[in-house]
This record gives sequence, C-alpha cells and structure tokens, in this order.
Amino acid sequence: MTRSISITAETFPLRRKFAIARGTKVRAEPVSVEIIENGVRGHGEALPYPRYGETVETVTATIEQLRGAVCTGMSRADLQSALPPGAARCALDCALWDLEAKTKGTTVWQLAQMPRPRAIITAFTVVLDGADAMAHAAKQASAFPLLKIKLGSREGVLADVTRLREIRQIRPDAKLIVDANEGWRVQDLARYADLLAAHDVIFFEQPVAAREQEALADIELPFCADESVHETSDLDTLPPAYGWVNVKLDKAGGFTQALEMVKTAKSRNLNVMIGCMVASSLSLAPAHLLAQLADLADLDGPLWLNEDRVDKLVFDGPSVAPPTPSLWG
Repeated sequence: MTRSISITAETFPLRRKFAIARGTKVRAEPVSVEIIENGVRGHGEALPYPRYGETVETVTATIEQLRGAVCTGMSRADLQSALPPGAARCALDCALWDLEAKTKGTTVWQLAQMPRPRAIITAFTVVLDGADAMAHAAKQASAFPLLKIKLGSREGVLADVTRLREIRQIRPDAKLIVDANEGWRVQDLARYADLLAAHDVIFFEQPVAAREQEALADIELPFCADESVHETSDLDTLPPAYGWVNVKLDKAGGFTQALEMVKTAKSRNLNVMIGCMVASSLSLAPAHLLAQLADLADLDGPLWLNEDRVDKLVFDGPSVAPPTPSLWG
C-alpha cells in the first residue's frame, strides 16, 4: 500500500457576521485532509470547535501525530480507538470513507448500506441580533419554510421572547426551531416558558448548560440536545426532557460515529436533526447523507460563505441536492 496525507488549514470569509450566544464569527476556518492511495484521493474536512478547546493548531497537530499510522494503512475502525470524538477524527474519518468509495468504484451510501440520497430541505439560520434586524432577516429568508432562530442573548430570556415574537409575526407561515447555545439560565426559562410556548416552536435546542439540564424535566417545552451529546454513549445518560438530538459530524468525530448515533437515537424513539457548522460543502456532504435518515436538517453552512469550493453542494432555495462524487462520497 502506498499512501500519503496532506493537511491544510483553510479560510473562508463569510458573507456577513454569524452571531450566536457565545460570540460572533466572520470567517470559517476548517482543517481539510487529503489521503492519496495508489493515485486515488479521499477528502475530508472538519471545523475545530472552540467550545471544546479545539483550534486549527491543535486539530492539525493531532492529525499530524497519526501521519505514520494513516500512511501505513490505518483503517476507520483503528481510527475510532486512536482518537476521541472531535474535529481531527472527523476530517480523517470522512477522508477514509471517501477514499474507500473511490477505490472500490462505488459510493459511501452504498458502502454504508443506506438508501440512495435525495434532495433535502434545510433550515436557514437567523443569527442573533436586535429584534427588528432578526425579523427582517426572517422575512428575507421567505423561501425557507424552516428557520433556526439563534437566541440566548445577554439581555436574558424575556428580551429573547421579544425577538421570537417579532419573527413569528413576520413569518407566521414558518416552522421555527430555537437554539440558545446554552445561553439561558434554567430558572429564567421556567419563568417565561408560557411566553416561549406561545410561538409554536418545534423545539428549543440546548437552552441551558449541561449542569442545569436535569431541571428541564419540570418545564413544559420540547427540547433538543446539542452540546450535551457528542457520541453514541452519551445517549445512555441523556435526560428524558430531550425528545430531539442534534447530531453533528464535527462533534461526533466523523461519519462512522455520527451514523451510529443516528441509528441508535432512532431506535430509542428520539427525533434527530442533522446539524452543521458554518463550513464548506466538503463538510456538509457527509452530513447531507446522514440527513437522509433524520427528521430535520440544518445544512445551511455553505450559504454563509462568500465563496465555496469549486465542487460544491447545489442549493435551490431550501432544497439541497445530493453531493456529486467529485465533491465527496
């Protein structure tokens, strides 16, 4: 076997600021991997997750440590035990899937024994801003039937209720999901639960930090776990208040683990949303495949980029076509 690997830190400027409860970003900075074996090239990409202490430098260094093992034939199974969940494993795992599919002249969906992928309807994110600005953004996204509303502002839950009310008034037609990115305190959430419930939200995603989430059982709202769930084993200790799980490849550490998570969650009667980071189409291609098995998809990451990859996902309004093999899989 003749293998080589290249690791590249990339920068994709955003069209406009992407603001959430934890901060604002103006660029996406993924780490991409190319594994070449006998002239066949497999690609993967992942976003370092600052929330978990990851940076471009730490992810690059972690992948570099496995250069020798990868070049001498490391398998996807070997990789699962060699690295914990996270961006480094994600980039390598996705590249190995892509490499295997191309080497065997088949597709990842066939290797994974999944149905042939179809177009997926994605949510569109309305980022955290003033109430008027968020309502305007929701109106501008009129082509999207599903909106993901970023809340969790420093002003607190009541100010966020105003934001949500303004959005609902201008988009009475839209299905809404709310993501507070751990920005609320559980006592405030309980106090204003009735006001939040009035706006017909599908679920509230990770509204409080994991240390407070047991108290969600006393609040009559639908909840989705995100930061609380990284890999399949985390589902074992998931509080019953969560009826939904947001599965992201970057958190799970790649397609292998994310696919297992989706199957396990569905077997336990949990609803699944496939989420994404603000990233290029190379990150979103395996997520698109996972979304075939999910209940909702949040795959708008590439729409925030000023410029995507040459081979990229094709968006027709809210509809995202399956990736071409030249992109991934």
